[in-house]
Order: sequence, then C-alpha cells, then structure tokens
Amino acid sequence: MTVSWMKTAMNLSDRFMHDLETKPEFDNLRGLFGWMHNYFRTCPDYLKPCILYLSIFPQGQSIRRRRLVRRWIAEGYSRDTSNRSAEDNGEKFFSMLLDLSIIQQTPHSVTTADTRMVLCQVNGFFREYIISRRKDEDLVFELEGRCTLTSQRTGRHLVIKQSWDRDKIVFSSIDFSRLRSLTVFGQWKPFFISETMRVLRVLDLENATGVTYKCLEQMLKVLPRLKFLSLRGIREICYLPRSIAGLRQLETLDVRGTSIVTLPPSITKLTKLQYIRAGIAKEPSVPCAHFSWLPSCCRSCHVGGVEVPAGIKKLTALHTLGAVNVGFSGGKAILKELKKLTQLHKLEVTGINKKNSKEFCSVISDHVHLESMSVWLIMGNNKPCLNDMFSPQKKPPENLQSLKLYGLVKEVPAWIRDLPKLTKLELEITMSEEVEGIKVLGDIKELCIVRFYVKPLKDGDGNKLNFFVEVNGVEQSSYLNLKILEIACNSELNVSFGSLAMQNLELLTAKCCTGSAVKFADLKSLSKGKLKEVWYFGSLDNTVKLDMENQLNQHPKTPALKLEEPCSS
Repeated sequence: MTVSWMKTAMNLSDRFMHDLETKPEFDNLRGLFGWMHNYFRTCPDYLKPCILYLSIFPQGQSIRRRRLVRRWIAEGYSRDTSNRSAEDNGEKFFSMLLDLSIIQQTPHSVTTADTRMVLCQVNGFFREYIISRRKDEDLVFELEGRCTLTSQRTGRHLVIKQSWDRDKIVFSSIDFSRLRSLTVFGQWKPFFISETMRVLRVLDLENATGVTYKCLEQMLKVLPRLKFLSLRGIREICYLPRSIAGLRQLETLDVRGTSIVTLPPSITKLTKLQYIRAGIAKEPSVPCAHFSWLPSCCRSCHVGGVEVPAGIKKLTALHTLGAVNVGFSGGKAILKELKKLTQLHKLEVTGINKKNSKEFCSVISDHVHLESMSVWLIMGNNKPCLNDMFSPQKKPPENLQSLKLYGLVKEVPAWIRDLPKLTKLELEITMSEEVEGIKVLGDIKELCIVRFYVKPLKDGDGNKLNFFVEVNGVEQSSYLNLKILEIACNSELNVSFGSLAMQNLELLTAKCCTGSAVKFADLKSLSKGKLKEVWYFGSLDNTVKLDMENQLNQHPKTPALKLEEPCSS
C-alpha cells in the first residue's frame, strides 16, 4: 500500500470503514483494513490521542496548524518535557502526522521543507478509519442533523455541526461531567453552555454565528477552568468582559477577526497566558475591481491592531502576541513594556511610524527568541520610516526566520540582509518606477519563500521589478535557496530575473487585479533544473499569455503554466 495512493482517497463515504468491516462484498479488501489497523497500532502511544483528535474537524476543512497545536497543549496531549516545551513538542507531533500522511497540505497552498505549514487537511482515507475508532475510545461525539434522545452520547470532546437542528431537549439530556472540549460550527445558542461543564478546557467558537456579549459573559462565569478560548471571526463581539480575569488557567486567547479594538486591563491578571491573537481585518489599500482576486495573504494582511493595557509586561509567559497597535498616544509606553516580554517568539505590531520607529527598534533588538515578526507601517508623505531604524549598536533580532513588512515605500530596508536565518519574507511596497534596494535580498542564503505585494504610484508599463544582481557590471548568482516566489500587483509590472538568479526556484506565482498584468522576462533561464510550475491568477492578455508560453517552451524543464481567471461578477 503506497502513501501516494492513499492521498487520492479524499472523498469516501462516512460509512466506508463500517462497510469495509461488515459487508461480504468487501471481503477482498479486509487486508486493507488489517494494514490500516497495524499502521495505527505502530504509532507511538503519545501520538494516538492527537490522531483521534483530528476527527473533530469536518471532512475537507482547512485547519490552521497553530489552532491544532494550541488545542493539543490545552488538552494535555502536548506537555513540557525536560528539554522541550509543550509548544515544541506540539510542533513535533504535527510534523510526525505530516510525515505519516495522516495530515497533508491543503490544495493551492504552498510551503517547503524549510518552512512551517500554515494550513492542513486530514487525509480523507485516514479520517474514515479515525472516525470508526473514536467511538471505541469513547473520545469524540457529534451532534448533527436530527438527533433523537439517547443515553449513549458521552465522551471528552463534543462537536456541534452546522447541520444539527439545535434541539434543546436533546442537548439537555447529555452528560457533560467528563467534557473537556466544545467545538461549534455554525449557529451558537445560549443553551450550549451548561453548569455541568465544570472541567471544560477548550471552547472553540471560530467563525460561529449568533454569539453575543451576554453569551460571552455567561461562558466566563460558568467555565472557570478554560485553557483555550477562541472567538476568531465573530464580528459581533466588540469587547471582552472584565470578568475574563476569572479565567486564571487561560493559556490561549484568539480574538482575531472580531470587532475588539481594546483589550481590558483585567487581562493582565492572566499570568498563564502564552498566546494572544487579536486584530480586525480591514479592507486593503490596494484598489481592485475584483477584490476577491487579491491574494488571500494580501487581503488578510491589512490588520488593525488592538490597544493593550498598561501592565501587559506582567504576562511574562507570552510567546505569541499580536497584533498590538502602538500608533496611539500611549504607544511608546506600551513599546517599553513589550521589551520586558523576553520570551516572545512571534510578534505583530501595527502603527509604526517615523516617530516611534527608533523605540520599536530598541524593543525588538533585545528579543533573542524572536522568530517571527509582522509590522504594519504608517506612511508619511510617501517617505520610508524603517530604513535607518537599526544601527551597529542596535541590530535586528538575529534569530528571525519569518518577516512580514506592510506599508513599505519605494525601497527595501537594507538591514534585512543582516538576518542570516531568514527563510520567509513578505513585503507590501508602494513603488515608483522601480523597487530600490531589492538586491540586498539576493545574498540571504537561507531565504526560501518571498512574497511581493506591489502598489505602483503611477499606472503604466514602466514599473519594474528586477531580481538579477550585478557587481561591477557582472551578473552574480543570487537567491540561491529560493524555492517559492509570489508577486501580486494592481497595475502593470515588468519582472526580470537575468540568467543566474533563483536557480533553485520550484514555483512562480503571479496574482493580478483586473486590468493589471505581470509580464515576465528571462523565464527560459530561470531555475533551469528545478522550476516545475508557473501559476497565474487573473485576466491575462492573449499577447502576454503567448509570450509566457513561448518562454516556458524554451525552458529545459518545460514548466506547466496554470491559468485561473476571476469569476465574472
């Protein structure tokens, strides 16, 4: 049995494993079931609960890696050990499931072996087996469709599916005394919270509807042992109650995509908090006739940060924090407090401008554990504010692996070359005719993924993005480890590579608004031994299309050109 064959089995019926075990016509497939049973039996015991846990998520749903790992930690499946944190162990478990092909990359998402996967899906074939086993383990139970009264609904994890008819009588009949997690898809009802859920550790309401402030107050009152609370995507929530201070065991708080703009002062009492994600998704500043055809990363990157209270420095266990708005009057004082959070691994900050950029530099230069940073800049008269913020005495954090800068103007900051471990880079930049300083990126040896979101100051055919690097008129090898390049724009853009840049590139992607186009030169010389595909999202002029096809036909590997046009509105 090969893993590649199993990856094609994504759309099997919910009763596949039951039929395989019981129906005579499947006798010749019993060996398959035996192989599957042995496959799971040989998995390490500590990994088996993580595997069964995957059945919480609906078939085909994209699951954020961080959501899964943080839930494992709250459940106690991933714990601190003598030489690794619970976070590191959770990431290790995720990688193991990926290696076993139990989870896999979502369609249209791209990653490499050198970077962490953001989204995954459960392999459909394995999911059927997991569902067949979870009942034996008395672990996960679901409410879906029309349910009848029964005393058999029990377990540690309850999933309320969107299809369930929300029958209060059925819900009231369930024994919640052992319930550790509640996950709701679709509409929320106030009766979903019960006084008997006293040992609940995980409440995951991501993208649920109908959740009100009053419902939230009741949750916090009844569920004092929560370690994981997610309200992500619930736009109706504008505030967090002061009573959140009662969740003294809380480790993960995710309110990204809500309407919350200020975190309450009482949050500073939650000294076990390790993970805070907040911020409001805003409309992008890139005008586009077909908004949906902006790249998803570019659309979601426009995040309005939240104001955090004085005293945030007390949350010394924090390793993930964002997005924090420091562009208001008390922002500099908050920056000084962030300097005290020395365990930060991931930081997102909005509101950086010419006035506070030096203080921001002082904050992050001392964060030796910082691996991921996202910064939203406020432009002033179309002038850059990050270019000179570091000095020989104050250098950027040397362990940074992922950097996202939004709101750059005209040029790429030169200090990026001083990040030797950088593997992933996203830049949103407003350019004149040409992006200045881009050549500094070519020398970063570990750089693996680059995404450019380009907004030219003027429309026209003169806008250029040149990736080739020359020294004294002689072209140099550059971008030696780059595997994925993505370019998005809202105007005409000419992109050239020369003959020696990006010789290990595997995927090139262009994403354009209607009425704009990315025109490539030098494709025939690009990554002569590695380039597999070129993806183009957006309307493509026939002349430009023929030119691209002609260049790719002259390429030694003849890479595939994949075109996808926006749906007509």
